[in-house]
Amino acid sequence: MEKGFSHSALLVLVVISVSICYSEQLQSSQAQTLVRIQRLLNFPAVLRSWNNDTDFCNTEPSSSLTVVCYEESITQLHIIGNKGVPPLPRNFSIDSFVTTLVKIPSLKVLTLVSLGLWGPLSGKIARLSSLEILNISSNFLYGAIPDEVSSLINLQTLILDDNMFTGQLPDWLNSLSALTVLSLKKNLLNGSLPESLGSLENLRILSLSHNHFFGEVPDLSSLTNLQVLDLEDNSLGPQFPQLGTKLVTLVLRRNKFSSGIPSEMSSNYQLQRLDISFNRFVGPFPPSLLSLPSITYLNIEGNRFTGRLFENLSCNAELEFVDLSSNLLSGSLPNCLLSDSKNRVALYAGNCLANGDKSQHPFSFCRNEALAVGILPHSRKPKHASKTVIALSISGGIIGGITLVGLIFLVVRRVHPKKTTRSPPTRLIAENASTGYTSKLLSDARYISQAMKLGALGLPTYRTFSLEELEEATNNFDTSTFMGEGSHGQIYRGQLKNRSLVAIRCLKMKRSHSTQNFMQHIELTSKLRHRHLVSALGHCFECYLDDSSVSRMFLVFEYVPNGTLRSWISEGCARRTLTWTQRIAAAIGVAKGIQFLHT
Repeated sequence: MEKGFSHSALLVLVVISVSICYSEQLQSSQAQTLVRIQRLLNFPAVLRSWNNDTDFCNTEPSSSLTVVCYEESITQLHIIGNKGVPPLPRNFSIDSFVTTLVKIPSLKVLTLVSLGLWGPLSGKIARLSSLEILNISSNFLYGAIPDEVSSLINLQTLILDDNMFTGQLPDWLNSLSALTVLSLKKNLLNGSLPESLGSLENLRILSLSHNHFFGEVPDLSSLTNLQVLDLEDNSLGPQFPQLGTKLVTLVLRRNKFSSGIPSEMSSNYQLQRLDISFNRFVGPFPPSLLSLPSITYLNIEGNRFTGRLFENLSCNAELEFVDLSSNLLSGSLPNCLLSDSKNRVALYAGNCLANGDKSQHPFSFCRNEALAVGILPHSRKPKHASKTVIALSISGGIIGGITLVGLIFLVVRRVHPKKTTRSPPTRLIAENASTGYTSKLLSDARYISQAMKLGALGLPTYRTFSLEELEEATNNFDTSTFMGEGSHGQIYRGQLKNRSLVAIRCLKMKRSHSTQNFMQHIELTSKLRHRHLVSALGHCFECYLDDSSVSRMFLVFEYVPNGTLRSWISEGCARRTLTWTQRIAAAIGVAKGIQFLHT
């Protein structure tokens, strides 16, 4: 018995001895590093229990703090601070912090969330060459993502969410061939997405939402493992991305996609969540999306989808949320969306559905709006892609036409105030004409006579302009095309694809302005064509994404290259002098234009 006890006691002593030896080895190296990390992080509450005597490898893991050891080395370190923690004090150095951190080269998993880290991320982080998971989200890191990260060839997960990283998405991402999760949402990254994204064959989750990316999404159809794609709140588009068929979640909300939905989307049998709301999508809405076998969430709000829905359309039984609001859908809402199921929410205001509630528009509204949008079929040709906004070709040219003619008329009155009460100059000249006048006077008479004739205008048909056309015509409203600003908005000079010059007036609208009131003037505006009026060539409306009310109106007019009548008459430029005959002809033109407006 005593012999058995002595053997048991000896075994316990050996285990204790090994444990003490193990603890001492860790404390003398990596344990000291952890204590220093605690100090550099300004003793956060989550690390309050740490001290020189802490057995780090045997502490109870929690949701905010976990240390995992293997063979006397730390392999995982998870530290998650309180949400909304402020930046660390000014004496904090991110470089010193990373320099300390890399003294644990065995780290494979590193999570440092909501700890107030600030400054540009040091490239020294790449010295942790064994890293497989790196999560430094919800801090205050800024500057470019260091190029040294490209050497972390074992990296499988990279999460840098909710920081202030700037610059473009690096091209070297394809060097991280093992990457399965890439999440950089809620930063200040900009530029176009690199083509190298399309070669990350192991990628399962790609989240780049809430940044400032723009342009086309690279071809991602070869990413056969991609399950989650979140590009919300950027300026990407206009073409729908080329994707694989294994997506589970697709979020394109709040971008500038303006094409139609490709037919391949109906083959995404694993798709559970689809959110393409608040874009500029046009074309028929594919009702098959409602019945995808895995779909549970569908949101197409705030686009310009058209098409007719039918009561007998089917929905997936697991569909929990549908938002069809603020589109141009007609017909009848499917019965499967009208059911009083507590497990399903269906929103459909702002369409033209016959069996909808009072929030529906009349059918004529959707028909006219759809015609105004100028819907084009889906195209895969990015070079000729349309970047249209939610654009409506709506009236308003009468406002610009009357205003411009009125300004010219006021100038003429100011220069020659007494002539307004006399008989028209043309009549006076006709009464005093005789065959004894010189050839110059006869030529002048012919000049005046020509001014009195309407003649053929040779103007293009009044039409819809997309914002893409206007942006291209003005080089994205570059300052070099800016002509001036007045009480009626800014004016830009533009050149259309046919090389014709136009003047584009941009007006900011109030939400109180009714779109339907403008619609009443479409026919009248298109008929306001006269050789003595600056004719409106077309319109483009940009709408608020939340309620589709008009935010900006673009009026496209003929471009008058020789300036205003005022500059020729009253600004005293020696090179800008009009003869008396030319002035009479100008006055005749103004009078004819006004006569046309009042008859």
